[in-house]
Amino acid sequence: MMKSYFPKDFLWGGAIAANQAEGAWNVGGKGLSVADVAKYKPETDVKDYVSQWHVSPAQIKEAMATNDETFFPKRHGIDFYHRYEDDLALFNEMGMKSLRVSIAWTRLFPNGNEECPNKEGIAFYHRLFKSMRENKIEPIVTLSHYEMPLYLVNEYDGWVSREVVEMFTHYAEVCLKEYSQYVNYWLTFNEIDSVFRHPFTTVGVVEEKYSGKQEAEEAIYQALHHQFVASSITTKLAKKIDKTNQIGCMMTRTLAYPLTSNPADVLLAQQHNRENYFYADVQVFGEYPQFVKNYWKEKGIHVEILPGDEEILKLYTVDFVSFSYYMSMIKSVDEEHMEKVGGNLVTSVKNPYLDISEWGWQIDPIGLRISLIDMYDRYRLPLFIVESGIGSIDKLSNGKIHDDYRIEYFKNHFKEVNEAIKSGVEVMGYTTWGCIDIVSASTSQMSKRYGFIYVDLDDLGRGSYNRIKKDSFYWYQKVIETNGAVLYEEVGNPEKVNMHQ
Repeated sequence: MMKSYFPKDFLWGGAIAANQAEGAWNVGGKGLSVADVAKYKPETDVKDYVSQWHVSPAQIKEAMATNDETFFPKRHGIDFYHRYEDDLALFNEMGMKSLRVSIAWTRLFPNGNEECPNKEGIAFYHRLFKSMRENKIEPIVTLSHYEMPLYLVNEYDGWVSREVVEMFTHYAEVCLKEYSQYVNYWLTFNEIDSVFRHPFTTVGVVEEKYSGKQEAEEAIYQALHHQFVASSITTKLAKKIDKTNQIGCMMTRTLAYPLTSNPADVLLAQQHNRENYFYADVQVFGEYPQFVKNYWKEKGIHVEILPGDEEILKLYTVDFVSFSYYMSMIKSVDEEHMEKVGGNLVTSVKNPYLDISEWGWQIDPIGLRISLIDMYDRYRLPLFIVESGIGSIDKLSNGKIHDDYRIEYFKNHFKEVNEAIKSGVEVMGYTTWGCIDIVSASTSQMSKRYGFIYVDLDDLGRGSYNRIKKDSFYWYQKVIETNGAVLYEEVGNPEKVNMHQ
């Protein structure tokens, strides 16, 4: 039997986001966020991620004029705001060592620009983090996970405005001062590279406000620069407030392979991977790569970089690199007439060697090992897989959910992480995405389920909200209990690993 190389302090866990789980969108003084105007679009193909993610000015206006929760389901989430104690007890029963959550900026600062935080919001996260500690769960906290205040979009053009840097760092400083007693690990921005995939959700850019594609692109780069600066300032504040604070960046790893050995295909894949790394490069190395500066010059893109910006980027870099991993891609110069698949707003040539999820995402466990090795060789910093999983339609049968497909998915991915660690990569942990079913970020569905725990709720918000343990709950419990050793036992049936013990 193969040996488990997972370190004893490996942070097995799960991950959720405030906007997809908490609900209580108008409770306790919370303000409207960009997530609260994300609409469920049952008439749109769930694989049409561009249409699903896009939020127009008309939709913002429509959302602000209604209290509807049926077609704006992130407003109700899974009611984690009121049920977190029971959910944390379930996570504790599963044995989870860590839980990645986010703080909803609008719970603390409803508009984003207030001087003093909302006391009810402050108190809620004190209760949440204290309860996590009581359940022996290490908090991994994201400060900005697609939850910026809508007011800053409408009044300041989102992160395009320099003023938002100061507003965010004020919010971050409050969080660090209030919660560093509970929290050791902080992430500044979720999937910071998603600015071009869904700019409204990530940086509050409403593309229709700009006269053309280039003007919108310039605005997005400006917003991105402001987030880089804000991240470095936050890192500076974190170290000043508590020198033991660990700050990580967070990116989407969209690994690309060349379709063939044609050098042109290899070059395309290299270009994609280089552009994917750019976002972490700035936060690890503290400077923009030259190819990005060359691109700006070639395209006539002006990004205003104020005196002191480059210095703050250089001085305050991250302690670790975290990332999401869901799929790999294929690049080819001849892809125009080839079969395509899509996922996470990325289109790719179909890889004939890989299975595909119900939402068109290519499943590639070995790609995770490749990513870990490449990233560690590049950055020489600890790596943390903070988001990874498979969205599936789970069928409730006699009060149970038999999700062997989810078990198979994670078994294969966990094994590849073990192989990466064996080869010398330092991996801090693995927090599986949507460890409990939550509202989908992209499609705003409930039926796209990732969790080990089923939530009785459908796409129109109907259901009891009851929590039901899936087969994968018991399996993951054993993985954590054995620190991965059970992955190498024969598990032809649940009795082999006492899944329902």
